[in-house]
Amino acid sequence: MFRGLRWRLTLLYGLASALVLLLAGSGAYALLDYYFRSSTDLALQSRLVFDLGRLGAPVPPALIAAEQQWYTNRGLPVPPLRHDSDDQGRLGDFGAGSFDSELASIFELPLTTHGTLISSTVAVANPGLAPDPPAVAAALANGMDWRTTWLAGGAHVRLLTYRASGAGEPAVLQLGRTLGDQDRVLNSFLLGLLGLGAAAALVVGAASWWLAGRSLAPAHAAWEKQQAFVANASHELRTPLTLVRATAEVAQRGLPPDDARHGLLRDILSECDHMGRLVEDLLLLSRLDSHALKLQRHPLEAGELLAEVQRQVGRLAGEQQVRLDLGSATGRLLGDPARLRQVLLILLDNALRHTPAGGRVTLAAVPVGRSVEITVADTGAGIAPEHLPHLFDRFYRADAARGGEGTGLGLAIARSLISAQGGQISIHSQTGTGTTVTVRLPAAAA
Repeated sequence: MFRGLRWRLTLLYGLASALVLLLAGSGAYALLDYYFRSSTDLALQSRLVFDLGRLGAPVPPALIAAEQQWYTNRGLPVPPLRHDSDDQGRLGDFGAGSFDSELASIFELPLTTHGTLISSTVAVANPGLAPDPPAVAAALANGMDWRTTWLAGGAHVRLLTYRASGAGEPAVLQLGRTLGDQDRVLNSFLLGLLGLGAAAALVVGAASWWLAGRSLAPAHAAWEKQQAFVANASHELRTPLTLVRATAEVAQRGLPPDDARHGLLRDILSECDHMGRLVEDLLLLSRLDSHALKLQRHPLEAGELLAEVQRQVGRLAGEQQVRLDLGSATGRLLGDPARLRQVLLILLDNALRHTPAGGRVTLAAVPVGRSVEITVADTGAGIAPEHLPHLFDRFYRADAARGGEGTGLGLAIARSLISAQGGQISIHSQTGTGTTVTVRLPAAAA
């Protein structure tokens, strides 16, 4: 139990740490990508300002602000803003010193209004850098167009297309920068993040396992002490209960047949039996919790197992005027025959106690995939829906709804025994119709 809980806590700690690492890595990747995009966009706008100034075309204020930001980011002096006779602002004093590696990597495609390339040594040297017609159409309609696209030659580029109104030819300037170097840097950065993430996952996993162990250590110690106490107390109670029962039997045999004290001694013997069953159940649960119970799992024929149990319980069912039927019982399962018989006796005891005279209890087994399902169905009063989620809890009794007696440990023992054999148990019930208990166990290999 605690090992599974430790795994779950480790997984929880690991997922929380992985989420933090994922957010940090994604943030770093997004910041680097944003830096590349913003730098590229500023470089394209700065180069466009230069080209417009060379062509004598007016420069919009937004481009002037971008040009100033470009120089400011690089610690360069901003060229003075001059005004021509048409009162259009332009940046002057352009020179080779204003270009750096970022601007040098930008290509320019001068185009006509039809999107035809006028001349470009870059385009001639690299045929893949052809004009992008959708960007030209958008620039002619809106004045300017930004887009990141793949050109026909396979180049990944960032494009700035501008309608150079009033400049004659070219009518459209399309500037672009290939993003191959940025893509390589981003991919290398992503691979580095993945490598660091894998290493961090190993470290975090080990730390989470250790932390989960430290967190559960006090609870584990308390659980072991409780289990040891229950086991020792159950074992120590056997002897006094046996002595009390033996004393009561001897006293009963020594009384005259008509002595009124026979009833008192019968009550003592009945309570001794009840306490004895309770002690045995507690001891068995303690051994199951501590995994100290040794199970002998063998291939079993479901039909033979159910037929033997029906024969053993059939007489008791007849005394209670309840019909015990054996339905279709096929399949070969893997389990401990003694413990499976114990589980079936617990289920049949519950079914018989809660089925009125004239009712029926049916045993059946059927192969389902790689499992064999054993069902115990009765035609009793059923169980109220609010009790169903708690039936396998220890000491829980739905007797107020179903009547009868019990310690509230039978179904808890049945579930623990089935789970220890790699199986599952479930209960389906409807008030006034009956109850069906289904036990699913692994099928034995052919």
